[in-house]
Amino acid sequence: MPKTDALFLWLDERLGINSIFALAKKKEVPLHRHSVWYYFGGMSLFLFTVQVATGILLLLYYRPSAEGAFESVQFIITEVQFGWLIRSVHSWSANLLIAVLFIHMFSVYFMSAYRAPREITWVSGVLLLFICIGFGFSGYLLPWNELAFFATKVGTEIAGVVPLVGRPMLRFLRGGDEVTGATLTRFFGFHVAVLPAIATVLIGLHVLLVQKHGMSVPPSIEGNEPKKMKFVPNFLLRDLIGWILAVGVLAALAAIFPWELGAKADAFAPAPAGIKPEWYFLFMFQTLKYIPAKILFIDGEVLGILAFGLGGLFWMLVPFLNKKPGHGKRKLIFNIIGIFIVLFIVVMTIVGYLAA
Repeated sequence: MPKTDALFLWLDERLGINSIFALAKKKEVPLHRHSVWYYFGGMSLFLFTVQVATGILLLLYYRPSAEGAFESVQFIITEVQFGWLIRSVHSWSANLLIAVLFIHMFSVYFMSAYRAPREITWVSGVLLLFICIGFGFSGYLLPWNELAFFATKVGTEIAGVVPLVGRPMLRFLRGGDEVTGATLTRFFGFHVAVLPAIATVLIGLHVLLVQKHGMSVPPSIEGNEPKKMKFVPNFLLRDLIGWILAVGVLAALAAIFPWELGAKADAFAPAPAGIKPEWYFLFMFQTLKYIPAKILFIDGEVLGILAFGLGGLFWMLVPFLNKKPGHGKRKLIFNIIGIFIVLFIVVMTIVGYLAA
């Protein structure tokens, strides 16, 4: 028996490789006019993998301190071979990941793919989106540049206005009363340890549930058995083409529009004019600017934060609030809610950029 066959048999006895192959060959994907949306789940996982790989490479040179963070990123960009490219790919893939997650989430919503027995799949997916936004917020400060410093200061101040828990939350995020080196160290810990650990568990749960329940079909064709294609190799090869295209897009963006570093943070300098958060926070930031300072006897900003918090809770509980999504007025109501949310996010984001 060749050594390669003997090695395979040894591994198969311990890992059950043949069972995994058999499961992959058995898995099928429904074919219908909305099947294109299935690819965004795999694209999200691929971009997350890019984040992990590039993040590990950056971690080899990064120093998480107020004295060394900016200089270490500057060293990566100017001295490390292809360091500027790795950093740009990491930054661009983070933004693309959140964009793809939004597309994936709304496609699942409008196809009502959250209906029983996939409620926990939806909840784990929404939590993953929140975790990835947390990655964006914590990672934004790590270069310790001027824009990141003041954006983090504004962002944590917004969290601090939440009633009862706001002040303790602000101190927890900052590691004190002000944004300092302690904040940077804390955000670094969140970014490379706490959030990756939570994300790994949620991704494992999410993928396991998708394998268990299969890919959902829209309610309109449920009961009429659609055509199917094999996951391996048909769907997987199509997924692979999308990943290759994503690599091309990332390489082009990183090369043509390299991520800038800017000036080092200075706590005593005035905040730069026109400061704004990353695009996925901009719709919330712009909305809070339009809310009056006082509504009756309550601070407008507090009401805005509470409204966004309740909105996030509502979004997570959608499968339990809409148990029969494919029928009657309930379907129409939830579709209108979804369209309103999409339009609100898009319009307020555009307004935020135009206002800046």
